[in-house]
This record gives sequence, structure tokens and C-alpha cells, in this order.
Amino acid sequence: MTKKLEVKPKSPTAAARKDGQDDSQARFALALQSYEQAQKLLQTQKFDKARPLLEKVIESGVSSLMDRAKVHLSICNQQMEQHKESFATPEEHYDFAISLMNLGDFVTAREHLEDLSQKSPKLDFVWYGLAVLECLTGRTTESLQHLGEAIRINPGTRFQARNDSDFRNMADDPRFTELLYPEGTLGA
Repeated sequence: MTKKLEVKPKSPTAAARKDGQDDSQARFALALQSYEQAQKLLQTQKFDKARPLLEKVIESGVSSLMDRAKVHLSICNQQMEQHKESFATPEEHYDFAISLMNLGDFVTAREHLEDLSQKSPKLDFVWYGLAVLECLTGRTTESLQHLGEAIRINPGTRFQARNDSDFRNMADDPRFTELLYPEGTLGA
């Protein structure tokens, strides 16, 4: 006679424990992913982009990451506040925007340069910086408009642009040539 093996049904508490573990593991995995992304952004000083990720980690309730996320969130807030108010002059603000551009952070550089253009619309170098940024990001029409404004404010900017390698993308554009060499179009 063969003995039958009885399969006992799982207890509801064991199944609930397993589901709870799965939820906990998934929540931890998502929190860890957000935390790691925030760390990468912090290393490149993109505090404004790291902040929402750190807030997400804190909201997750994963205690092993929450404390660290709170510390980093505090640092983000301090850095963002410091950058907002740390520019003593428009020139200092401009230099910061150009450094962002040189790092390849075109989005944040554009935010700063546009802010500067609103606050200091009579500064030729602000418009020149915007023209360079637009050229580097492939926005030729906007670049020409900003460069035209810089030249209108300070005609000497024309000579600077003639030798600026950042404008090489537009070297063959007739509108660029007309803007930089208006004396060549007078007799035409």
C-alpha cells in the first residue's frame, strides 16, 4: 500500500507575510534606485534635479535610506539657496552660467542666462552668452537674434564673434555673415 502525501494548504498568514515581503522589497528597490540617481546628480551639482528624487526616498519610508536622504536633501536645499543669492554682480552670475554651459548643462545654463537677460537686458555679454548657447544647441535663428541684440548694444561684439569658435556651426550661414560683416552687404 502506498502512502499518499498530503499537501497542506498554506496558512493565510504565511501568504500575507510573503506578499508583505514582496511589497517591502519592491519599495526598497525603488527607493534605492531613486537614491542612487540622486547621488549621481549630486556629484554633478545638479541639486534641483536631485531634490525630488531624495524626497521620493524619504516618502518611501525605507528607514535604512531615509536618514541619508534627509542629510542630502538638506545639502541640496542649502546649495540651491546659496546659488540663488550668491551672485554679487551680473558678471558673477554670467560666469556661473558659462561654467554650466562648459560642463554641458545647457538646460540650467539657459535658465540662468534667460534670468540674467530679464534682470540686465542692457548687458551685451548676456545676449552674447545666449547666442553662443543657442548656437551650441542647434537653435540658429535664436542664436542670430541674440547675437544681433548683443551687437546692437555693443558693436564691438561683432569682432569678438568673428573669431569665436563656438559659432563655427553658423560659419556658412549667410545671415551670420551679414550680421558680422555688414560692410560687405552695403555695396551689394
